[in-house]
Parts: sequence; C-alpha cells; structure tokens
Amino acid sequence: MRSIWNGAISFGLVSIPIKLVNATENHSIHFRQIHLADGGRIRYRKVCELDEEEVSGGEIGKAYEDADGTMIPITDEDLAQLPLPTAKTIEIVAFVPADEIDPLQMDAAYYLSANGVPAAKPYTLLREALKRSNKVAVAKYALRGRERLGMLRVVDDVIAMHGLLWPDEIRAPEGVAPDSDVTVRDAELDLADALMDTLGEVDMDSLHDDYREAVEELIAAKASGEAVQPSESKDSGGGKVIDLIAALESSVRAAKKSRGEGEGEAESEEDMADVHPIKKKTQQKSTPQKSTPKSTGTKKSTASTAKKTTQKKTTSKSTSSAASSKGTSSANSAKKQTSSGSRSTTKKKTAAPRKRASA
Repeated sequence: MRSIWNGAISFGLVSIPIKLVNATENHSIHFRQIHLADGGRIRYRKVCELDEEEVSGGEIGKAYEDADGTMIPITDEDLAQLPLPTAKTIEIVAFVPADEIDPLQMDAAYYLSANGVPAAKPYTLLREALKRSNKVAVAKYALRGRERLGMLRVVDDVIAMHGLLWPDEIRAPEGVAPDSDVTVRDAELDLADALMDTLGEVDMDSLHDDYREAVEELIAAKASGEAVQPSESKDSGGGKVIDLIAALESSVRAAKKSRGEGEGEAESEEDMADVHPIKKKTQQKSTPQKSTPKSTGTKKSTASTAKKTTQKKTTSKSTSSAASSKGTSSANSAKKQTSSGSRSTTKKKTAAPRKRASA
C-alpha cells in the first residue's frame, strides 16, 4: 500500500519512524454530469471573477476571506514558519481506556507501518505495551496543513490510528430528544429485549452494500441494451403511528423465521398480531334507520289479477266477444285492486313516521 505521510511516533524519548497508510477505501459508484441533449460531459473550469479568464493550477493560491469579504492572501511560506511541533511527528500525550473515547469523535482510519529495519524493535515494543495495558494512546499529529487529534490502538499485529475530532467540534444534542414525556412499559421493554436477543450477533464480513450492487446491475443492463425492470419498493411503514406491542411481537417472529427458528410451530391466525394505526375513539351518534313499508299486499293482488287475465285469455279462443268483455271487466277489477293496494301502502307510509314520533 502506498504511504501518504512519513514521520515518527514520539513515545517518550523513543522515536519510531513510521509510514502512514490509508486503512479504508471508498467503493461508492461515482457519476459524471452530462449534457442531456447530446451526452457531452459537463466540466467545471476555474475562472477568475475579475477578468473572467480561465486560470491554471500554478496561478492559484490561497487566501482567508474576512467577514467583510476582504481576501487576505496566505502563502505556503507563511504556514511553514508557524511553530508546529507535530509537523512530522505523531506525539503521544496520554494512555487511556478505550471506552473513554467518544465514538462521535471517530474520523478517518490509518495503518502505521514501521519505516525501515531499525524501527521494527521500538514499533513492536509499543504494540505489545498497548496490548498488555488494554489501553489506547491519545496523540497529536499534523496532516494536510493542520494539527489533528488521533487515537492509536492495535489491530491484529499492526498499530492503527483513528483520526479524532477535537472536543469542541462535537455539537451538543440540544433539541434532538423528544419534547414530550414518554412512558415505556415493562412489557414493551421485555419485548425489545427479546427482539435484541433474537437478532443476536452478526458476522460483520457478511454485510455488504445492496444499493451499490443494484446500481452495478443497472449499469450492466443499460450497457448491454437490456430493458430495466423497476423493482418493487417495500413499504417500511415510516411515518405511521403503530401499535408498538404488536410491532415488536411481529418483529420477534420475523427475526426467528429468518434464522430458521420455530419452523415446526404452527401459528394460527389468532396468534398473529396485526400492525395497525391507532385510531382515536369517537362517540358515534346513532342514526335511526328508515322503515321500509311492506308492499306484499300489492304484489299478491297484482299476481292474482295476472292469473285471472291469463285464464280468461285461454277461454277467449272459443268466444271472442265474451272474452273481450270479461277481459275488460277483469282489467277494471285489477285497476281497482291495484289502486286500493297503493292507497293502503300510502296510508302505511304516512303512518310510520307518526309511530316513530310517538315512540
């Protein structure tokens, strides 16, 4: 691995020549900006605001912008003259237990490699001392023009250094916690503990970036001219107020199922708890149902009239004149019965509201 910084570890009067190597790498997929009309790449050019001309890297310096917008030029020579004892030295200032380092301070990680054969002995001495003490070393060092804080610890047989943020760079979590007082029941805590026990531990090497793999598959499909099928997004239920107990119970069952536990147990629908939004109970006003008047009398009279008419039509083959007169009389009687039935129905309709009013 290529070193990015050469210097020494100052361990009391012991000086250990080392090389600084990046311990991490970024696997994120980077995109270029293009012109949608023709696919041409968009590039940014460094242009001076005064003469609007492009400036090369050799003509560019650095300056500090004052509050009123005034630019104060600062040269590399100015910075080199500043008293910086850690310019080429990782100076150990203390040894503390690892739990005294706030994880919020963790920044970039580096490996420290012994630089040359003479450095192997003091390097090994510091490594073994850190192992036996179960402590980490707090150090100060300079990198990329500024002094930084670091933590040295042992990883396998190598001394690793984590860059740390200065304590005044950690913001206080003011206004982040919930405003209202929330009470957590013991039953909810028990279910949360059960979910934590079910999820258990994980092999960190088995974790991978699913999104990056999906982007790589998308790029490969587009490069080969294949049609890209949109993936179905799962509803995570974000932003919904849920039944916490039911959600925890469902989470425990899902975690057990994913780990192959309890496959032989039969789960009935009554045992399954559904996650549903919590609804406020509102008093519903009872609305009286409208009574539907019965019309059976009219239907029966109409049916009987239809039967009589059918019978009289069959007899009309022998005597047409008699059938016509009987048909006329039967029709008149049917009309009378229908009108009488409708009148009785109308009386029932008007009578129904009076009964409700009296009740």
